[in-house]
Amino acid sequence: MMKTITTRSAPLHANAINTTQPPGRTAFQPYRKFGIWPGIALVSAIAGLAILLRQVPGLGIFSPMILSILIGMAFHNIIGTPRAAKAGVTFALRRILRLGVILLGLQLTAWQTASVGITGFLIITVTLVATFAFTIWFGRIIGVDRKLAELIAAGTSICGASAVLATNTVTAARDEDVAYAVASVTIFGSIAMLLYPLTPAFLGLSAHDFGLWTGASIHEVAQVVAAAFQHGQEAGEFGTIAKLSRVILLAPLVVTLGLLMARRARTIRGDSPDQTTPVPWFVFGFLAMVVLNSAVAIPEEIKAVSPLITTFLLSIALAAMGLETDLSKLHEKGIRPFILGLAASLFIAALSLILVKLFA
Repeated sequence: MMKTITTRSAPLHANAINTTQPPGRTAFQPYRKFGIWPGIALVSAIAGLAILLRQVPGLGIFSPMILSILIGMAFHNIIGTPRAAKAGVTFALRRILRLGVILLGLQLTAWQTASVGITGFLIITVTLVATFAFTIWFGRIIGVDRKLAELIAAGTSICGASAVLATNTVTAARDEDVAYAVASVTIFGSIAMLLYPLTPAFLGLSAHDFGLWTGASIHEVAQVVAAAFQHGQEAGEFGTIAKLSRVILLAPLVVTLGLLMARRARTIRGDSPDQTTPVPWFVFGFLAMVVLNSAVAIPEEIKAVSPLITTFLLSIALAAMGLETDLSKLHEKGIRPFILGLAASLFIAALSLILVKLFA
């Protein structure tokens, strides 16, 4: 009997020793063997599935990015994100996201912005700044967390899910906040996409004015395209150009917000004024791609495939976000952020329409 006790106690003793070793050496070694690749494979599969699902009737109105975060959230909350995938999911949220935003610059040129005209660009800029400020202010009034309000403000005022993700690189909000903001701008952007085409005759808008209105106020690029082209080719083309001109303002917004966040942090912590300010360098990569696309004749083959690659990379990042999102925590946010998203969407629609009617 003594032998039996001895042979059983030895493994228990060995396990006890292993649990005292530094984290990440023994206990997690099996999950570190393949590095980021299990997670990259998972988020890539989700992004690929999202792209395929857009072929299903009725789902084509949603971008692969939106479908990716929904699939990721469903996977995480029903099955659970595998421990082996954690490193790759984190990598996608940080590195792949930034690469996707940088490549987004290849879809823009300075000449597109110029074709909108000074008046059109001023309408877009004023609408963007006013919407962002209103959303932050109203969020504070109704008691929405500032970081979540900033994400909803960015998504509503600029370009939906892409702006939410880019802004979060400096805001550093919780994953549930990002998911909520993406859901908000998707819902209200989709409603706008369906309702706007019903209004031109009632509002007395020309094709040019309707295109400018959609480009200045609807959230996602795909939603703008879907709505604007319902009023004809001219409205569709101008709406797309106006929207892309709005997207280019993503860079100064993220940089400005990053500087404000750093100053706020210094005030709270009492850091010295010469404390190094974190700079979102990927935004300058985005601007560099815009300059490159404006100055150099990029081969048509590359220009054709670039949007597909960019969409896939951003879909991967949103799949990773979904895999990090707990639905129970989303529920805890309550109705107030939803009200904020609705108010922001109504504000941007009304203000941009007034400016278009008065000055366009």
